[in-house]
Amino acid sequence: MSMSDPIADMLTRIRNAARAKLPTVSMPGSKMKMALSQVFQDCGFVAGTSMGEDAQGHKELTVELKYKGKRSTPVIEGIQRISKPSCRVYVGSGEIPRVLGGLGVAVLSTSQGIVSDRTARSKNIGGEVLCYIW
Repeated sequence: MSMSDPIADMLTRIRNAARAKLPTVSMPGSKMKMALSQVFQDCGFVAGTSMGEDAQGHKELTVELKYKGKRSTPVIEGIQRISKPSCRVYVGSGEIPRVLGGLGVAVLSTSQGIVSDRTARSKNIGGEVLCYIW
C-alpha cells in the first residue's frame, strides 16, 4: 500500500518515538527524508541519522533521537507539518516564517535543496515550507 504523504508519516513516527522516549526510530527511506533528517541533525534536534537496508533490500532510514536532562525529556517538543499534498504553502525570501520567535526552525524545500529557515534567509531564497520543529 502506498502512502499519500510520506513526510507526514516520518514526522509522526519521530513525534511518537520522542513521546515514548525511544532511543531510535526506523522508517522507509528516501533521499528527501534523509535530507530532512540531516537538517534536524544540523539544527540539534536529533543525535544522528543513517540510511541502510532492511531484510527485503528496501531503503530504511534510522533516526537517533536526542534527550536532555536527568528526566530524559526529548529535545523535540513538537513537530508540525505545514505544506500538505492537498494544500502546498510557498513563501518568498522575505516571507520566511519565524517559529516561536526564532526558538524553533522552519524547514523549507528550495531550489538549492532542503534547508532550515536561517540558511534560506542567509542565501536569500524562498521555497515550500515543509514543517516546523521546536
